Amino acid sequence: MPPTPDPVAEAFATTPRSDFLPQAVRERASYDGPLPLGHGQTCSQPRTVEAMLRLLDVHPGHHVLDVGTGSGWTTALLAHLTGPGGSVVGREVVPDLVAFGSANLARTRRPWASISPADPEVLGDPGRAPYDRVLVSAEARHLPQALVDQLVPGGRMVAPVAGEMLLVERRPDREPGVERHGRYRFVPLV
Repeated sequence: MPPTPDPVAEAFATTPRSDFLPQAVRERASYDGPLPLGHGQTCSQPRTVEAMLRLLDVHPGHHVLDVGTGSGWTTALLAHLTGPGGSVVGREVVPDLVAFGSANLARTRRPWASISPADPEVLGDPGRAPYDRVLVSAEARHLPQALVDQLVPGGRMVAPVAGEMLLVERRPDREPGVERHGRYRFVPLV
């Protein structure tokens, strides 16, 4: 019996980190740590991104919100996981990174994913909600309820909150289910 494909491993294999880094740090793409993108932002550690994607459990056809897209790498990885039957909405608050990430994403030829400027006064993109999954690549001080509210019932969000990686599941008519998955450091969520 052939081995079961690993969608996250396939996403990483078809979406090299080096394609999403500034020229000055591309030779360090295999480094398992954050790398600078400028503007006080980083491209996250590959092992951390992998852990987040595994917790998020994205399936083909999902509608996904990617908060804090940076270089566009996570947006492209998510687009691989959703496939053309899904969609990925990337939001980034730094204008130069919106342009950089959008250009990087365009080279992947995954037109079902896009990156647009985030409104600093609005978390996520409620106009395109609800989402099956939400990935947050910046650290919040408290669980961002505005993002939980943008999930479908049963939807999942992975977000660093107060130094811990949280997996949050939206439950209808109840408080969200929250699991803690280790300590992490991220740039702050605006």
